[in-house]
Parts: sequence; C-alpha cells; structure tokens
Amino acid sequence: MKRKPSTEATAAWIRLMRVQSRVLNCVEQDLKKAGFPPLAWYDALLELSRAPAGELRPVELEKQMLLPQYSTSRLIDRLVDEGLAVRRECKIDKRGQFVEITEAGRELQKKMWGAYSAGIEKHVGSKLSDADAVKLCGLLDRLGCCAGGEIPSLAAKDGAPTR
Repeated sequence: MKRKPSTEATAAWIRLMRVQSRVLNCVEQDLKKAGFPPLAWYDALLELSRAPAGELRPVELEKQMLLPQYSTSRLIDRLVDEGLAVRRECKIDKRGQFVEITEAGRELQKKMWGAYSAGIEKHVGSKLSDADAVKLCGLLDRLGCCAGGEIPSLAAKDGAPTR
C-alpha cells in the first residue's frame, strides 16, 4: 500500500497552491494598473531576449516560460501583432519557424521589469527577510521546482532575473 501524504504535507500543498495563485494575481493586477500587458508577455519577451540571437522555436519558448503557458501560439500571435516579435522561417527546416524579439519587444520587457520588480518586492520581498527568502528557496528546491532548469540569478544588468 502506498503512503498517503500527512495532514501537514497536505496543508503545505494547499498553502503553496493558494499563495502561488494569489501572488501571481496581485502581480498581474499591479502590471495592469501600470498600463502593461499580462505577465506572460514579459516572461516570453524575457526568454526571447536571453536566447542566442534573440530567437527561439515556439516549442523552446514554451519550455522556457516561467509561468504555465497553454496557448503559446496565441501569445506569440499577440506579440507579433503588437510588433514585439516576428516570426521567421527556419532556413534548415522549411516547416519550422523561429520567434524573434524586436527592439520594441526588448524595450517593453525592460519597462515592464520596473513594475514587475516592484510587485515582487511588494508581495514577497517586503514580507520575507533575505534569510527567510534563502530558506524558502532551499525548501522549494527540495520539492524540485528547479528540476530540469537552472535557478534564476539576480545578477542581470537591468535587474531582471537571469538564468
């Protein structure tokens, strides 16, 4: 017979899911109030800006996204429609394509970081000491949140997290 989660583990799971949902919602609202598009746009633009030559295949972009993204193609369509990214045909595989960030996309991502970082500070940083944040990162790492990916670093030139 398989072991069932303890009451404490179940309570931790419920809190983790609720906090994640509530904090993301608060940050989304902060971005909206500041006149910016949704957080998924920032995330996609950040991943494109980090990629070699500023381009990724759509499937690569979906894998890199920090937020769940079930409709990557619609997100890409919106970024292209707004002039923040362009689609390019893959020269080697004519069926494939790349999504490339534009200069306007880079500018928007940098502008959004100001509101996004303020949201992170307001909803997380102001509630945890740096030591608590380090502890929380350690606990989350034990849960495997970074499995298969690198832990973001805060050493970027523009303040946005880097991998």
